[in-house]
Amino acid sequence: MKNRLKVLRAERSWSQQDLADKLNVSRQSVNAIETGKYDPSLPLAFKIAEVFDMAIEAIFERD
Repeated sequence: MKNRLKVLRAERSWSQQDLADKLNVSRQSVNAIETGKYDPSLPLAFKIAEVFDMAIEAIFERD
């Protein structure tokens, strides 16, 4: 699954750790999602969308 997480995070000048803290996950989890090694669970995807105040579909898309 493709995502815009890295771009959205950079636009806000957040580090991976900053985002991880907002999501209550590890920095390694944020890195794995950004690089496409891991697809977030549905609850985590909703939380990511909430943090960025965007629809899930605006952040994630199928390959």
